[in-house]
Amino acid sequence: MYPALFRRLALVVMLVAPCAMASGESLRLEQLTPLLPKGSQLALWVSDAQHNQPQISEQADALLPPASTQKLLTGLAARLYLPSTFRFSTRLVQAGDDIALIFNGDPLLTRKDIRQLLSQLPRRGINNINNLYLDGQAFTGRTRAPGWPWDILAVCYSAPSTAITLNHNCVQGAIYSQPERALTRVHIPAHQPISVTSQARAVTESQQNKSHCGLDLTATPENHYHFSGCLAHRSGPLPLNFAVQTPSAYVKAIVAEELARLNVRVKGDIRVARAPSQARELARHHSAKLATLLTTMLRDSDNLIADNLLKALGRRYFQQPGSYRNGVAAVKAILQDEGIDLSRAVLVDGSGLSRNNRLSARQLSQVVHYILTHPELGLAAMLPTSGIDGTLKYRQSVRHAPIKGRLKAKSGSLYGSFNLAGVIEDDAKQTHIVIQLISHYHPDKDALPDNVPAPITQFEREFYLALIRGQLMPSLAITQP
Repeated sequence: MYPALFRRLALVVMLVAPCAMASGESLRLEQLTPLLPKGSQLALWVSDAQHNQPQISEQADALLPPASTQKLLTGLAARLYLPSTFRFSTRLVQAGDDIALIFNGDPLLTRKDIRQLLSQLPRRGINNINNLYLDGQAFTGRTRAPGWPWDILAVCYSAPSTAITLNHNCVQGAIYSQPERALTRVHIPAHQPISVTSQARAVTESQQNKSHCGLDLTATPENHYHFSGCLAHRSGPLPLNFAVQTPSAYVKAIVAEELARLNVRVKGDIRVARAPSQARELARHHSAKLATLLTTMLRDSDNLIADNLLKALGRRYFQQPGSYRNGVAAVKAILQDEGIDLSRAVLVDGSGLSRNNRLSARQLSQVVHYILTHPELGLAAMLPTSGIDGTLKYRQSVRHAPIKGRLKAKSGSLYGSFNLAGVIEDDAKQTHIVIQLISHYHPDKDALPDNVPAPITQFEREFYLALIRGQLMPSLAITQP
């Protein structure tokens, strides 16, 4: 099937589209959909930016996995409901001979920040304490949402969403495969309180392919990681990013090391528990401002920021510890008040990482339209720009002229899903809302020639080029007005 398909793709890309572009003739959508592998599902929405009236509407009400385009909902709700002065805070408090660190989910809190907080103890003459409490009561419930893929829980973009958060709940390392060694070896910086073992074999690429042996990683709640399987020989180390499985245990170990560095003695224990009542504050660390958090979340597609903001919204909106459940309820209620109906949407997290999430192109268009028609929120400026920054800087389909710099959109990718939601400017200086939801995308990679771009790259490049030049027409059979 695929050799014939790619011959057809070549005809579409090299003959049909350029001829239409050169002559000014219209290009219908059904001339581009064969670029996607058979079995793919495509939902599209193109509309004018001012009124959001559809110009192209294909499967616009189909509920599909939004992936990280869902961060648009989280970002809009946060910008509408949280004050512009909002910051996450981490507090050092004292109650008699006890000390507590009260965490509120700051996704950018670092070890250096903890060190600066704890340094207030010897400065105030506190060199001996009874117990030290790590209070993470700001959030409750699951640290990972239902539907998060189990096989990626040990990597950093799946780091758990917790009130007690440090170093992005992520640890860097490296794994080495050397021809003279039968097994791989792993390096983790000595100051990181996690343990890693490896029984993964170092093999040649041909041996790996012949045995169908890949590199597997498992993790335990004790923050122990184990490699098995095979890794092909590499000239240099393979960088690793481990998601901390139990952040409270990780932070407990780091706090103990920092106290020892400061010569502060703990006579009792370091406990993960609620801080004592009637404590007085000794010091406080503030996170970056909300605008900075949102910019990083949207531009770099930061999952931890998104999920911790979701829980912070749930906490503030319902005046109870934040969770995935009440955070989602808060987002729906906040956006409903602005006329964005998400009653049929399926949302379980703030990042879009869960495979359980479902949104339609029409629903996403309403969110984008609201963002565009309320420039005072500043969200449109935070979106990645094609070929310029964020997740669109190196996206092959849109990084080159004339699309470069003309598309501002939130991207979203999961297994089999490739999505974009944003705004594009055409050659007539007209702006259009554009929503692309592609699911069930599974090309035969072995059949793809080396010199032919991936089908998704071909489709997106021709689709957005036609939009820019004002030459794309809807399919002859439009299923939705």
